[in-house]
Amino acid sequence: MIHRIIIFLSLICFIFSSGNIAAKTSGNKSKDSKAAASENMDINSESDVTKASIKMLHSIIKLKKDLKNRISQKKRELVKSVSQAEQLSMKAELDKLDQTLADADFDFERIATGVDVALLEQKKEIPFSWKDEIVSLIEPGIKELKKITKKTREKTKLKDKLSSYQNLLPIVRKANKNLQDLILKTNDTNLKKSIKKLVPEWQGVENQLQHKVEIIQLELAEMKIHEQSLVKSTQTSIKNFFKNRGFFLLIALITCIGLFLFLRFSYLFTIKYFPGYNAKYRPFHLRALDLFFRMMTVVLIMFVLILVFYIFEDWVLLSLTIIFFLGLSWAVKNTLPKFWHQSRLMLNVGAVREGERIILHNVPWLVKHINVFTMVENPYLGITLRLPIEKLLDKVSRPFHKSEPWFPCKRNDWVILADGTRGCVTSQSHEIVELVQRGGARKVYQTSDFLAQSPLNLSTNFRLKIPFGISYDLQAISTNRVLDTLDSYIRDKIEQEGYEKSMLNLQVEFFQAGGSSLDLVVIADFKGEMAHLYSRLSRAIQRWCVDACTENRWEIPFPQLTVHKKIEKTKKQGKEKTVEL
Repeated sequence: MIHRIIIFLSLICFIFSSGNIAAKTSGNKSKDSKAAASENMDINSESDVTKASIKMLHSIIKLKKDLKNRISQKKRELVKSVSQAEQLSMKAELDKLDQTLADADFDFERIATGVDVALLEQKKEIPFSWKDEIVSLIEPGIKELKKITKKTREKTKLKDKLSSYQNLLPIVRKANKNLQDLILKTNDTNLKKSIKKLVPEWQGVENQLQHKVEIIQLELAEMKIHEQSLVKSTQTSIKNFFKNRGFFLLIALITCIGLFLFLRFSYLFTIKYFPGYNAKYRPFHLRALDLFFRMMTVVLIMFVLILVFYIFEDWVLLSLTIIFFLGLSWAVKNTLPKFWHQSRLMLNVGAVREGERIILHNVPWLVKHINVFTMVENPYLGITLRLPIEKLLDKVSRPFHKSEPWFPCKRNDWVILADGTRGCVTSQSHEIVELVQRGGARKVYQTSDFLAQSPLNLSTNFRLKIPFGISYDLQAISTNRVLDTLDSYIRDKIEQEGYEKSMLNLQVEFFQAGGSSLDLVVIADFKGEMAHLYSRLSRAIQRWCVDACTENRWEIPFPQLTVHKKIEKTKKQGKEKTVEL
């Protein structure tokens, strides 16, 4: 309490000394004239406030005198009263009047001194409590936050009170007017006497409300005067902030960044000497060390931040930091199971592990590296994704065989889809696949739709199976001589047109005895480099088969419908009749 009084007296001295300095420097030309004008405005405003204060003090003295008279009257009535219920009611009214008189004394002292006298009152000694001590650590920060909006909240509160009192005043005035009207209109002496007893009480209520309204209006006027220098006070606050707390914050920030960089470089320098550092996938002990380093970095930065504010004895920043860390701890507590699963993933002992295969977006991926951000790769798509570790919490990976494909095709591969589309893959990702058909037309599929079409990849190797039919007249040589002749003819044509190096296999075989022809099949295997000529090769083999039949005079049958005739003899009018069935 004593140190608060000393601070208050120091502020008063500072104000007077500032006024003296301003008065001494008011003789300058341009800048001094502005300062003098501002000082004159302040003096005028202070003079107005002083006059209003004196007026309010006279009003309070009058109100106190009125309250004392009412109290004396109530005490006399209490002595004369014989009813217990009436005595209890009068005692309650006396208590209210005493409280109102005490409030009037408090207001008189507050307005006369111009300070809040409640600050000088002695507070009761509070017993020690460890909970209260913990709360006291964060109390400066909370007070600082409340201090920011203190004036606004006080102004709003005063306006609410003023509105409430102003709404009550007409009601009380109406009551006093009704009492005066009843006194003038009644001729009954006893009734008039009873009504007159109520007049002082209701008149006192009206004076009390009027007094409250005037006090609140005075306080609002003082606030308005102080608001006129808001820009100046804001500039001063900003300067003081950067001189004191801003400087402390800058030092704390530089210290934390320096500590982080020091720990990071120390870790990177030390980790190189541990076994398994250069391995493709880091061993468990390196992962555990990395996780421990991250946790210790956070703890040390928090400790250093608190230590800096403690050394500079800035309890506001210290308490705000503690509040922030308490909130952070509360958030971490609610997400602790999630952090536990993430820690298991970072240690490579979770459901997803490095070097295994995982399905994301309906596409298989290779898990390259698990950390706060996980790297997954698809070798066929040529894409690497960076995923936050949270995306892996509900996923499961598995070991894979080196021959397992990562996608049905690669870029520049030719594919045939189930809907009959044939084209070259020019672009593919986990989102879309683009095909360019012969002639330049482009067709785009979503990757999921593309996979649903069961694409047939022609760019590895592919096989053509061309069925061909010959007449039953060649039945005797259809399983030997015709096959050899057709095989030799097609090979010669393939060599003539330059497809021999790309052909892997060629076979001509008997397929089946059809309804109107003996069916053969030409089986030709080609390298993937001929995938863009898939349809041309199919047409060429058909053409070569027809040329071979023409050259060897083999009949190519066509579908035939055979009609059998049956002759019936009937005697009708002495003639025979043939009926076709």
